[in-house]
Amino acid sequence: MPHLTAALLVAAALTGCGSDGGRSLADPPATTKPAGSSGSPEPAARSEEPPTALVGYPNADSTGVPTGTRLTVVTGDQTISADNLVITGKDFHGFVTVTGSNVTFRDCVFRGRATDRNAALLDTERGRNTVVVSSDFAPSHPSATVDDLWTKSTRIYRADIRGGVDGVKANSHTLIQDSYIHDLTWFDRDPNQNGGPTHNDGVQSFAGERDVTLRHNTIDMSTTKQANAALQTSAHDTRVLNNLLDGGACVLNFDHTVLNGPLTGIEVAGNRFGRHSAYDCPILLSTRSIMTRNEGNVWDDTGRPIPPPERHD
Repeated sequence: MPHLTAALLVAAALTGCGSDGGRSLADPPATTKPAGSSGSPEPAARSEEPPTALVGYPNADSTGVPTGTRLTVVTGDQTISADNLVITGKDFHGFVTVTGSNVTFRDCVFRGRATDRNAALLDTERGRNTVVVSSDFAPSHPSATVDDLWTKSTRIYRADIRGGVDGVKANSHTLIQDSYIHDLTWFDRDPNQNGGPTHNDGVQSFAGERDVTLRHNTIDMSTTKQANAALQTSAHDTRVLNNLLDGGACVLNFDHTVLNGPLTGIEVAGNRFGRHSAYDCPILLSTRSIMTRNEGNVWDDTGRPIPPPERHD
């Protein structure tokens, strides 16, 4: 992990902290005292503003936990069911599941553990309004069944995401911004692919989902053996804006064929594409996938426009 050294980790481990809904993991609540009041302070309302946007494309130096951050090790799987928590500076050695609302993780490392079941280092599919800021995702025991994140109603900023089979399985209302997805792990045998090799995607969204936005990320699948795509999606209202993208068979793959109709609401604008896709194919658009916006997409090395999307099922 490029951001941290073992000397910076707090040695004491917290075990079983998920039993109280995650409250023991949270930062102490901020307090305020009304002007002129002599009474006890009252908890202040928390608000999570987006961090300042990155100037250059994200990389290992500008994403993840900032250098020098002290972390507290948390051992064991955690379920965060309480609402309105801010959790800062934790090094999770176990899988983390969010079921509460308005939970924010800041400056955290997610590692998971060994397992033979399908799992994600962080699963927010049953939560609401989860926010992740400046955090690292890197499985300690990579396997064909472990992804980095499964998300719904989640905003991710400045994350360094690596080592899983898929970087993010992005369900409805997911924003990924200013993050770096790279170096995913390929396996030649995957029970989810009928024993064939893994089907690695930087981001994948399934049929039935909608409102997924990728904004100003670096998603480099040229770092992953036989990767499928930087984005593989069947989600309506998908926006891919101002990213640096590379790798896969085709870099972006929009697929309506698992839907009972067309795939709609696709916007792809202002992106820069590398040349390492297997089929020299920046965008693959299935025959009933409909782009409402396709502009300003160029090759990264020359700045010249990429070719029109390939169209086939």
